[in-house]
Amino acid sequence: MSTSTRFRFLDSLRGFAIVGILLVNAADLMCLGYDVPVRPFQAVPLAENVLNFLVATRFVPIFSFMFGMSMGFVIDSAIRRGAPAWKILLRRLAALLVIGLLHSILYPGEILRDYAVAGAILLPFALKVPRSVRLVLGLLATVGAYAFSGGGALSLPGLFLLGSAAQAYGLPARLEHADRRIGAAALIFAAASAAAILWQATQIGDPRFSTPGGIAGGFMACLYVCVLALLWRTPVRWVLSTVFVPLGRMALTCYVTATFVMVPAGLLLHSRSTQDTVPGLIVAAVVLPAQWILCRLWLSRFTYGPLEWVWRCITWWRWIPLQRPQSQQPDNQSGPYRYARLPTTGAM
Repeated sequence: MSTSTRFRFLDSLRGFAIVGILLVNAADLMCLGYDVPVRPFQAVPLAENVLNFLVATRFVPIFSFMFGMSMGFVIDSAIRRGAPAWKILLRRLAALLVIGLLHSILYPGEILRDYAVAGAILLPFALKVPRSVRLVLGLLATVGAYAFSGGGALSLPGLFLLGSAAQAYGLPARLEHADRRIGAAALIFAAASAAAILWQATQIGDPRFSTPGGIAGGFMACLYVCVLALLWRTPVRWVLSTVFVPLGRMALTCYVTATFVMVPAGLLLHSRSTQDTVPGLIVAAVVLPAQWILCRLWLSRFTYGPLEWVWRCITWWRWIPLQRPQSQQPDNQSGPYRYARLPTTGAM
């Protein structure tokens, strides 16, 4: 018999990922250096090196993997409600596609459209294919994508399948209560990351467009997840929860609304004519704390973020109360990953 539980760690992990994504996206949103001729063998500034080796390609894989997990959570929720899971997921993906198309008017490089299309293609796999097969297919697709192109959009199907299979195998619970196995995995990924970073260092430029940079990002994404899960079992958990959970619960809203600040900021700062990444990081350093404050204030009165609420209403095709009941105290824990069914022994 399956039970339901709440995985608080996932909201924190999602918030952690959205911070990294917005730091990387700042350059694209502000059109950094778009009018500057490319100069080969140009020295790379320190700030750009920090982004290239610690941030770029490190956070989108986390978000993509969690998107695959979310498909499993929605399927479980639909089954508990006796609703047709395929119809619910299809509405969810269609709504995401519309949001992505609208968002792309200001930010052509946005990724929500890719998520919606890849999710729709993989919908039969998420619904009908046993978790063991999803795991194998996900591993093969992910390894192939990283070997061929260093990840990127080609890695989405594999990461979605891996996330879906991991959810079915109960990984969220294991991350919530990280043990020695997570610690051992962290050591393995740390060694792999070190080797991959040395390989990445042989390539000059944005790691998003190189195979070594993508592979290093994939290994470091796994390392970040493991380290965060281990820290979740320590007193640092309170800090992680306070900092990242509000952003994680409103990740979609934060991702989209950042565009409305960073695009105008790029125009005001004439970012197209400079390759200096520092102004973009300064803007991001202003946007993220502002979003955190607004998220805290919003969630003190409402159960979901504004875009999250619209998305949820369309997903379940019913009006969902947004106002938080006065008797309910905000706990920063509810969200897309609030409930998840733990797999039973021998479940496929």
